[in-house]
Amino acid sequence: MKTSLYLLAACLLATLSLQAANITVNSLPALQSAIHNARPGDVITLANGVYKGDSVIVINKQGTAGKPIVITSETVNGAEITGNGGFSLVAPAQHIVIKGFRFTHRANRAKSAPGTSFCRWTRNLFETPGDGENLSIAGSDHEVDYNTFQHKNAMGRFLAIRGAGGQIAERLHIHHNYFFDQRRQSGNGIETLQFGLSGFSMSSSNSVVEYNLFEDCAGENEMISVKASAVVLRYNTIRNCPAQFTLRHGNRCEVYGNYFVNTPGIRIFGDDHVIHSNYFEQCKPAINIGNGDGEVADGAKLTCHDRPDRVLIAFNTLVNNTENITQSGRNNGMGATGITLACNILQGSQAPAAQLAGPNKDISFSGNILHQVASGGDMPQEGYKKADPRLFKTAEGVYHLQPSSPAKGAVKTPYPAVKTDMDGQPRNLPLDAGADQVSTAPVTVRLLTRAMVGQEAAR
Repeated sequence: MKTSLYLLAACLLATLSLQAANITVNSLPALQSAIHNARPGDVITLANGVYKGDSVIVINKQGTAGKPIVITSETVNGAEITGNGGFSLVAPAQHIVIKGFRFTHRANRAKSAPGTSFCRWTRNLFETPGDGENLSIAGSDHEVDYNTFQHKNAMGRFLAIRGAGGQIAERLHIHHNYFFDQRRQSGNGIETLQFGLSGFSMSSSNSVVEYNLFEDCAGENEMISVKASAVVLRYNTIRNCPAQFTLRHGNRCEVYGNYFVNTPGIRIFGDDHVIHSNYFEQCKPAINIGNGDGEVADGAKLTCHDRPDRVLIAFNTLVNNTENITQSGRNNGMGATGITLACNILQGSQAPAAQLAGPNKDISFSGNILHQVASGGDMPQEGYKKADPRLFKTAEGVYHLQPSSPAKGAVKTPYPAVKTDMDGQPRNLPLDAGADQVSTAPVTVRLLTRAMVGQEAAR
């Protein structure tokens, strides 16, 4: 009987020792020790305060989907890590959550390396000085959400997405982050968000970048640079950024439901992209169709400006832009092929609707609506009609269609790739021209403000 009781007690003790623990520490060495001994489900809390690190904190532990290992600040923004510290997630780290910290340590210290997976960076503030990335993600299946990236005045990116070998990181979800105040630098390599590199550009990421706000970011001529294939970028707001959103390398990306205000808009290289239901106001230009200097499908280097082929640019609204749809000239330029410009609304511009340097082959225009635009320019008369789309400005300052608009129900032809409008409302036949579909469905997308994103919004 006694033996049985002893065995039962031993089993209970063993079970308790394997249960998740709540651990609070008040130094970086204690934090590293707690991480080293962490088990699935543990919550490791760093007490509020300022901690100066001499080396990175290495994380290679594995939680589970149901029991992640959470490493958190006592309160959001309450624990600050400065110096040469930072969190470095290395293989085989899995199901790790980094939450609520203020990172003011040297740049290039916060990383999720290749071989890491299912980790999350959430509610953190990154203000890391010096050259290098504020956060770098090279593993797959990670989530980066409700973080604030701010006040960068050096080379490097706020957020850089990488991979391993020739494969870009896969199935990432980057959402509700706030990117603010990136100062212009001389040279190349200062994007706000760089998604990939030339060597990754032909690999598919199948990732989603959505509901992020970019304000006052001007690191170089490219603000968002996508160098990967199969990336969805939707429902983001880019405002007062004197740098461009560029599909620089890669194919089959979807860009829809984004708001571009007082920014150079979007530039497009690569093949088979779908650009729809975006809103452009006070941009110069709104949409720039790249002029290729190489064709990757024919063996050109991945670093070339890959000729845009078979790109759909449709159902966008362009209002009061200094330039509308453009294409720059290039010595021995290859232009673009198979571009479709359809069902867009252009209103209020002293510039022509389209100024395309070419050479362009098999480019088509149809169903576009022009109002108070200087001229059609390179858009042929059969590709548009002149009509007042009856746009009205809402309280939040965005132009929408009135139900009496001639754009309402103007498109009877289905566009299978165009499923939602700029409000996140579903599109059903007949389709409305422009970015807005008149609908009574719930509005799920808006022009973003700081209150909706970043570290503070998640509190």
